[in-house]
Amino acid sequence: MLKVQIDSFGYGDETILENISFKVKQGVHLALMGESGSGKSTLLKIIYGLLHVENGSIFWEGKQALGPNYNLVPGEPYMKYLSQDFDLMPFISVAENIGQYLSVFEQDTHQQRIEELLQLIELEAYANTKVKNLSGGQQQRVALARVLAQEPEVLLLDEPFGHIDNFKRNSLRKKLFPYLSKKGITVLTASHDPNDVLPFAERTLILEKGRIVADKKTKALYKTPPNYYIASLFGEVNILPIRLLKTYSEIEKSILIYPHEFMVSKTSGLKVTVQNSFFKGSHYLNEGRTEDGPILYFNTPKKFDLGDAIFLNVSLKTINKRLQG
Repeated sequence: MLKVQIDSFGYGDETILENISFKVKQGVHLALMGESGSGKSTLLKIIYGLLHVENGSIFWEGKQALGPNYNLVPGEPYMKYLSQDFDLMPFISVAENIGQYLSVFEQDTHQQRIEELLQLIELEAYANTKVKNLSGGQQQRVALARVLAQEPEVLLLDEPFGHIDNFKRNSLRKKLFPYLSKKGITVLTASHDPNDVLPFAERTLILEKGRIVADKKTKALYKTPPNYYIASLFGEVNILPIRLLKTYSEIEKSILIYPHEFMVSKTSGLKVTVQNSFFKGSHYLNEGRTEDGPILYFNTPKKFDLGDAIFLNVSLKTINKRLQG
């Protein structure tokens, strides 16, 4: 089990992290989400041992992980960290970059392991290509294979697909995360992209201004987000006063509604006037203006024209589970 306790961490008079405390069981995939500057990357650096924390401690399976004040080479042998800086050797090949991080005591299995990792990152055809001749996305994939070379017990990923195009990113996610799960590797992934989180992370921890504001199972957090900030990290979301949906309501509360949760009617409901209709492939995302309320975003299977008037409804079940004080 990974145990993280950080009472406070900062630079000078600026506090970056405060009151951080959580545990992660072996083999669990924990996602870290939060807006830029919320402390995700700093937290991963502290866990790995790149930053020294005076007021706190990191333990893995009962053994304390020590920071740069104690280790000449940062990091612990059982832990690997994929940062946003790839730190590759540009003048040697992809295969050689991966091989550099394999154990010298297992020379007879090196080639097999290199081929396995090349297949995982989908760069078999580039095995003998010098890293300096690769694109940024390809280099990020090599960096990923490198941290997996000596199979870690704990893997820390900081925006692991940030430089990779969408097509390849989707393919890699579907290969990488099941692979890590099968191997029983404990994974912490810091990401802005809900596609890295929703299908793959069992649990999600939300940071805001250096503090933990939510820590739940991913599906539960998505279905019943406690506030707009948290819901917005998973994508487009609306916050709507309940009185606009239920005119008879006397409570001054709002509800959070994802665009796909609106039901469209031609005759009754909350009237909106379409301002824009954006093609999203499987559906259209529409922007609608209410007569006396906020702009709302809702999904439909077909395109609406500017100025079209339609009515929106929300199920009672959604209203009941999403009421905000």
